[in-house]
Amino acid sequence: MLIRRESPEDVPAVRAVTAAAFAKPDTPVPVEVTLLDALRVCADWLPALSLVAVDEREEVVGHVVCTRARIGTAPVLGLGPLSVHPDHQRRGVGLALMHSVLGAADALGEPLVALLGSPAYYGRYGFRPSTEYGVTAPDPAWGTYFQVRTLTAYEPALKGAFAYAGPFDDV
Repeated sequence: MLIRRESPEDVPAVRAVTAAAFAKPDTPVPVEVTLLDALRVCADWLPALSLVAVDEREEVVGHVVCTRARIGTAPVLGLGPLSVHPDHQRRGVGLALMHSVLGAADALGEPLVALLGSPAYYGRYGFRPSTEYGVTAPDPAWGTYFQVRTLTAYEPALKGAFAYAGPFDDV
């Protein structure tokens, strides 16, 4: 498996992987696919942080993206969606994507990454409840599911209300 930046040719495969990963019987197009489409055309899309996992046949089997977010006016990152095709889940693809995107974000000098997800799953990557860092979730009902992972450029004075890229407001 190789983790690399997404190319324009990967977009249909990324859509298919995301649709398969989040498929539900009553939802023909999962909201994550619609979100990803909207993120791609917004000003907060960061091409350097849209990564794919490809298998030995060079087929896309996973994808992760971080987009520009803010704490107050300070630029930070929001992670998601993270997608792994069901045929490749539980094989380390998600792990490789997470480590790669966090490493890339750190190398770019980003201070932190936030996400909404399972504390049991994302805790293994160093994510902690946002309240431990004085970061307020867009929806207080998210509680400990809204998490932050600080990076090398993080400064403890970075506190306040978190805002995802605009398309997240529509999901």
